[in-house]
Amino acid sequence: LEDTVSTSTQVPDEFDRNVPRICGVCGDKATGFHFNAMTCEGCKGFFRRSMKRKASFTCPFNGSCTITKDNRRHCQACRLKRCLDIGMMKEFILTDEEVQRKKELIQRRKDEEAQREAQKPRLSEEQRSIIDTLVDAHHKTYDDSYSDFSRFRPPVREGPVTRSASRAASLHSLSDASSDSFSHSPESGDRKMNLSSLLMMYQEQGLSSSPDSKEDEGTSLSMLPHLADLVSYSIQKVIGFAKTIPGFRELTAEDQIALLKSSAIEVIMLRSNQSFSLEDMSWSCGGPEFKYCVNDVTKAGHSLELLEPLVKFQVGLKKLNLHEEEHVLLMAICLLSPDRPGVQDHERVEALQDRISEVLQAYICAHHPGGRLLYAKMIQKLADLRSLNEEHSKQYRSLSFQPEHSMQLTPLVLEVFGGQVT
Repeated sequence: LEDTVSTSTQVPDEFDRNVPRICGVCGDKATGFHFNAMTCEGCKGFFRRSMKRKASFTCPFNGSCTITKDNRRHCQACRLKRCLDIGMMKEFILTDEEVQRKKELIQRRKDEEAQREAQKPRLSEEQRSIIDTLVDAHHKTYDDSYSDFSRFRPPVREGPVTRSASRAASLHSLSDASSDSFSHSPESGDRKMNLSSLLMMYQEQGLSSSPDSKEDEGTSLSMLPHLADLVSYSIQKVIGFAKTIPGFRELTAEDQIALLKSSAIEVIMLRSNQSFSLEDMSWSCGGPEFKYCVNDVTKAGHSLELLEPLVKFQVGLKKLNLHEEEHVLLMAICLLSPDRPGVQDHERVEALQDRISEVLQAYICAHHPGGRLLYAKMIQKLADLRSLNEEHSKQYRSLSFQPEHSMQLTPLVLEVFGGQVT
């Protein structure tokens, strides 16, 4: 240990770590620079002992022995001469007192590191369990392959989309019984298919479509059918996520529905940040067909009063570089807002939200270095979402008042957004 403490030196800048380390004295495998030269442990110890004892050796031969790993003990005189020849210096050898001080310094640093490690913020088992539950729920309700998007009524970026074409695409996509059930039809006659039944049962009740119209009616909002299906599908996924939030199922059905109706679009906007790209300010959800730019959303009836702040929000959220754990906790906090319209048990909902907020703050302290202001920035994003929610609902309500557009919406979209704005 004494040798180890006393002989560590800085590796010269020009040292190439890719070159094999060879002892300059005997050719054995070197362990580093010792006393100013690259040597093995054996020659390091030999040089130190020789210098401390002020040993004087005599070569039994002619004073020019070749020192190797195998014969290095045969001639101490030539071995020591070789040590000096490659630059080993006795001035680099520490005294016993210096060795002791260095050992104490090393131990003190180890103790300080252990103390810092012990004082680091840590998540409790319960907090870790909540995070694991929410991350798992997000994985189960967010398919990053976006394979279900092909089952929506197709995106039409140019030209009119007809009612019959929309309905045909919708019915065709539902033929795959193995897929996650989802009603695309804007004219679904099954009124059991509402938020309440989705929340309680989280499964499709069936699909019945009205007879095809005799004439195809085009619409200038060519992307509305596709994006209405996308939003309706996303609402179902948000419901699936919400049901896993600890304590959410224990709320009354009325409060669950009130929370979901008011927060669904905000959670969808948070989730969509996963597919948002800062490079071209678009949402990429699989292939080129499902890459959405601002222009696509205008073709679904949304004006720039919504889209400009929406893109700004997505950019700001993306730049926070949230960990997945922080992302899912933020979604849960958003969903559990006690001041949502229609919520009756405010205290209970607030207690659930406070619990998740504490988990988020603990996670940031433990796992996000330099995140001192991150929690405040994340909460500010929730405030930004409120104004986005209000504008989004206004624009959907405007669409719902126009028969030629409202029939392109799904019953679930009409239920969630049709009555929010007074």
